[in-house]
Order: sequence, then structure tokens, then C-alpha cells
Amino acid sequence: MAGRVDLDGNPIKPITICMIGAGGFIGSHLCEKLMSETPHKVLAVDVSNDKIKHLLEPATLAWADRIEFHRINIKNDSRLEGLIKMADLTINLAAICTPADYNTRPLDTIYSNFIDALPVVKYCSENGKRLIHFSTCEIYGKTIGAFLPKDSPLRQDPAYYVLKEDASPCIFGPIEKQRWSYACAKQLIERLIYAEGAENGLEFTIVRPFNWIGPRMDFIPGIDGPSEGVPRVLACFSNNLLRREPLKLVDGGESQRTFIYIKDAIEAVLLMIENPARANGHIFNVGNPNNEVTVRQLAEMMTKVYSKVSGESSLETPTIDVSSKEFYGEGYDDSDKRIPDMTIINKQLAWNPKTSLWDLLESTLTYQHRTYAEAIKQAMSKSTAN
Repeated sequence: MAGRVDLDGNPIKPITICMIGAGGFIGSHLCEKLMSETPHKVLAVDVSNDKIKHLLEPATLAWADRIEFHRINIKNDSRLEGLIKMADLTINLAAICTPADYNTRPLDTIYSNFIDALPVVKYCSENGKRLIHFSTCEIYGKTIGAFLPKDSPLRQDPAYYVLKEDASPCIFGPIEKQRWSYACAKQLIERLIYAEGAENGLEFTIVRPFNWIGPRMDFIPGIDGPSEGVPRVLACFSNNLLRREPLKLVDGGESQRTFIYIKDAIEAVLLMIENPARANGHIFNVGNPNNEVTVRQLAEMMTKVYSKVSGESSLETPTIDVSSKEFYGEGYDDSDKRIPDMTIINKQLAWNPKTSLWDLLESTLTYQHRTYAEAIKQAMSKSTAN
């Protein structure tokens, strides 16, 4: 760790980071990176620490004095401001971010992503602390191309679908489509952070993740999450594969998405942490435009990869089609295509993702198989015995 320098050749000084949502998928990978590769200290704030237990125990770990866990619900805890004051930088990862909730729990979604984030922004601004706020690629909503006729040649023109932080509009569906409650709350908190920067000098960076994928993502329903829970597409498909069930394709699986490996994405976040002069005041797309597939293609690829890592043959009928109303309930709507423009992050942080879609799926499904296959078999044999 000695002699680490930033992108401009300046020595990197150790800092204290207040990480809100440190016990989640992204937080756990970021904590790992900070502990193993940097001298920074982390005040890890969350309601649960299951995904970072391996970093907290035993007390003999090399970094034991650089990570502290604080079990705090940021909704209503007066200790939060004290922790933000103790830190040089606050990273806010806390959010409800599973599409199944946007429809069925729109109030929780709006409160969690806007109201609960307000004090964090306020404390950072009032105490002169830097903030890295995690937003979402959902902020872009639908592409301009989505409104063109199906057969329009312009649909193939990147100007109509590639999403740029400083140029693309945010296009949401009508109010009754409650799926957009999440994107709208996230957009409003971004606007508030931007305004705090403009009016009160808040030093901020906003991250817009485009489908970050890897071990410890989301949950497997009935094993480490609620049985009736519906995680995001990759965990949904993993759950089906582990249970040897057909993968459910919502509305034919025609939506297009790009996926990026969590370890590539964390490299980008570390560059933001350690290069404030290059990152402050910027909004960054963090995704991998090379890993674009339709959800149907993703299902086919995951089926092949899982067969390879598990040694099990694929089902005769690997996928089934379901309607979005059946799967997500009334009021669902979707964005057609999400491809991040990478110009700003390339220019400011000289960062590019490396991992191919096949490799990131292989790493993730190997982990899922190793972690869950046995527990699922037991749970399924219990339910048949009953």
C-alpha cells in the first residue's frame, strides 16, 4: 500500500469514509476493496452486517482497526450526523432498489430514495463533507428511440438510445405507472444534490450504476430473503436455475440491458474516492456497453453457463413467457434499452470495464451454486416431505 498515488501522481492520504448501506451487495464489495487494497478507514452503517461479517471477525484481521460496524436505520437515528462529522467522505448506498417493489410499495420506495436521503445530503452540506451518492440508470427512463415507429431506421441511431449524463433527457411514463416512482425519487434527490453543490458549495459525485452483477447480489427467495420476494432479473433467473424451474421471461424478454461485473464497477468507485479533484461535481455512468443483451438472450446464456458450473443438464423447456401484469402487478412499465455513454468517466477517470458477460455470469453462478444449491435441495425435500 506504500506509495499509492492518484491519477495526477499525488500521494493518496488515508481518509475516513462513512458508508451508509455498507452491508448490501455493493457496500460489501467496496468494503472488501478498501480493506484489502487501501489504508482508508470505514464507518460501516447498515441495519444488517451479514454480507460483511467476514470483514468484521475475527478481531485478528489485518484491517480490524480500520472498519467499525454501526447498526443504524438512517430513517430516525440521531447518531448519523455524528458519524458523518467524523468522516472525510460519506458514501450513500442506502435504497429500495428492486423493481418488484416500485409497483407494490411505491410509498416506501419514494420515502427510502428521497426522504431518507435528505438528512444525509443536509449533514454533508452543513458540515462541509464530501458526498458520493449512488443513484441509478433508471433515472433516464425510456429512450427517445422508444417513441419512434417500430420500423424507423432512426431506432438504430445511437443518438436516440445511448444515455449521456449531461445531455439525455429523463423520460418517465404516466403517473399511474407506479414503476417510475423509484426513478422519479432518485431524479429529485440528484437535482437536490446538484442544487446544494451550486448554491452551498457541496462537494459531490453522483454514480449511476447500469446493472452491476456479481456474488452476494440481492437474495434467493426463501433462503436468505422472503419467500414471496421478487429480486432483480439476475437473481430471479439464478433462483429458477437453482430450483430447476423454467426462467420466466416478462413480456417475451424483449427489453435490452447491459451488465457489468461488480469488481470492474468497484474499480471505478475507488477512482472516484481517491481522485476528488477529477470526480467532484460530476455524474458518472458506470456500466459496460459491450455487454448488451435482451433479457431473453440473458436467460439463454445463463442456462448454458449454469449447466457448465453445476454439471446438471438444462431443462427441456428452459424458459416460459409471463406478462408484466402477472409478474409485477398492475402499473408496471419498462424502459426499452439502456446503454451507457462512457465519454465522461473515460475522460475524468481513465476507466474502462474489462469483464465479458460470459465471464461475469460464470463467476456469479459459480458463487450462487456453491452458496445455495445445498440449502435449496434441503428446503425442497422438506416441502415435498410435508
